[in-house]
Amino acid sequence: MRDSPVEIPNRAFFKASEVCQIAQLQPYVLRSWEQEFPKLGVTRPDGARVYRRADVEQILRIKHLVFAEGLTLAGARRRLGGEQASAAEELPFDGVFDPAARDRLTEVKRGLQSLLQMLSGDVKVTAQAAAEAPTPEARLTLADVGRRGTRRAAAKTSAKAPKKRSARA
Repeated sequence: MRDSPVEIPNRAFFKASEVCQIAQLQPYVLRSWEQEFPKLGVTRPDGARVYRRADVEQILRIKHLVFAEGLTLAGARRRLGGEQASAAEELPFDGVFDPAARDRLTEVKRGLQSLLQMLSGDVKVTAQAAAEAPTPEARLTLADVGRRGTRRAAAKTSAKAPKKRSARA
């Protein structure tokens, strides 16, 4: 295996045999990696697999992780997932959103993360957590959640919400 950087031709798509030649892999290795990383490659209508430039770069990263760093395919998958998550967090959005929109998006993100924790079983729903929900429609009591599912409970809770009066005199 060579350590020098691999030059990828400047094309949009590559055949499987071309990817094997670029990455210096056997075709069976590439096929097994397709099973482990389902997002690799695109299937054409005629059934042939083609690879985008980003797929070839991903294959080269997988090859480095497996052969140079000694990771298993599962370890490589975790490492690549972590790289993609950290790359998404590092994107500069300062000039894209105004401060109010950024604050609202942060609030929504926190709410989604807490829902994910609740669904994964890490956190139990408490009355305090239900009371701190960001919108009246999202505030559910423990009794409401226990009754016939959250959709009906949410409909019942939003029906209880006081309606705003118009400013007309």
